[in-house]
Amino acid sequence: MKKSTVYFLVVVLGLVLNACSYDFIVKEEVKPVDPTVDVLFATQIAPIFTNGCVSCHKPGGQTPDLSAANAYNSLKNANLFDTASPSASLIYTFPNPDNAGKHSWKKYSAAEAQLVLTWIQQGAKNN
Repeated sequence: MKKSTVYFLVVVLGLVLNACSYDFIVKEEVKPVDPTVDVLFATQIAPIFTNGCVSCHKPGGQTPDLSAANAYNSLKNANLFDTASPSASLIYTFPNPDNAGKHSWKKYSAAEAQLVLTWIQQGAKNN
């Protein structure tokens, strides 16, 4: 009777230990943006908005209007970037992937956030 109980416990323990699994979450590797190379609004920043933001932030939708034709002026008029304190700019902080409490619908990827921050650090030019 004791042997069967021990075998039973060993089998149950084996099943329990084999049933547990853990999926490792690999963080996106972000390559630093070269600060000596200009980040271009038209070809690098506006596409981020077009691909991820324009479904809500469009003419007649949520402000700011981030459609390609209006994005820069909307950001500038709403004071959403601050070249004196780039990391405090709302266009960077609000949809930032590290900011859990804000903008819950769509966030930048880590690489997109880095690109937006670099663009603001370079003067947030409409280039």
